[in-house]
Amino acid sequence: MADYTHLRLERPVEGVAVLTLDNPYMRNAMSDEMTASWVCAIDELAADTSVRAVVVTGAGSAFCSGGNTSWISSEPEASVDYLRNRMMPFYRAWLSIRKLEVPTIAAVNGHAIGAGLCLAMACDLRYAATGAKLGVPFVKLGMHSGMAGTYLLPNLVGPAMARDLLLTGRVVEADEALRIGLVSRVIAAESFDEEVLSVAGGIAANAPIATRLTKIALADGGHADFESALQWEALAQPITLATEDLQEGIAASRDKRTPVFEGR
Repeated sequence: MADYTHLRLERPVEGVAVLTLDNPYMRNAMSDEMTASWVCAIDELAADTSVRAVVVTGAGSAFCSGGNTSWISSEPEASVDYLRNRMMPFYRAWLSIRKLEVPTIAAVNGHAIGAGLCLAMACDLRYAATGAKLGVPFVKLGMHSGMAGTYLLPNLVGPAMARDLLLTGRVVEADEALRIGLVSRVIAAESFDEEVLSVAGGIAANAPIATRLTKIALADGGHADFESALQWEALAQPITLATEDLQEGIAASRDKRTPVFEGR
C-alpha cells in the first residue's frame, strides 16, 4: 500500500477501506498533493477485489473545505481556456470515486463546503455528525459552482431546494441537511466514526455481486422510466440467482445463521 500526502488509506475492517483527507491545518482543502494522492488511492481501490465498501472522511474538525482558494485566485490574468484546462482535470480527479463499483459512504464529520460537499455528493451515501455544516457558497466567492455541483445537488434534494442553496449560497446544519435529503442520517459526534464503520462493515458483508448491480441500477437517479427498470431487473436478478452467493444466502436464512458471501 502506497504512502500518500495529505491523505490516509486504511483498512480497519474486513472488506472496508477508509480514505481520510488529512490536511487538518487547512481544513482538508484539496491541495495539489492531496489531489494527486486521491487519484492514486482511487486507482488502488478500484483494482482491489477485496474491497467491498469505501468510507471517505476528514481529519480534524472538517470534512473538506473545498478547493484551494489561493490558487483559484492566483492567476487573475489567465485566459478562460487556460483556466478551463486546469479545472477539468481537477474535477475529474475528485469525481473519480464514482468509478468505484462498490458502495461509497461520505462520513461528513465536520464542515463540507463547496467542492468538499460535491465530493460528498459524489458518494452513494452521506452521513453527517452533529455539528456538521454543508453548503455550496460559490456565489458568495464570486464564482460559478464547479465539480458537477449543479448536477449532483438537484439529483439529491430536488430542483427547488438546489436553487435555494446554489443561488443564496447559504450553509445548512446537519439537521436541515437530513430534512432536505442531502444526508441520510445524522449521528452523534461522539459515536460517529464507530457507527459509520459499522454501517460500512454491514454493507461489506452483503453479497458483492448483488450489491454492485444494485449500485449500477441506482446510479444518477436510477432508471429513465418504469419499463427500463423492469428490463434491467429481468437481467440483473437472474445474474444473482445464478451465483453461489444466492445459494449461501438462502441456506443461511434457513439455518438462521449469518451468511458468508464470497462474490461468486
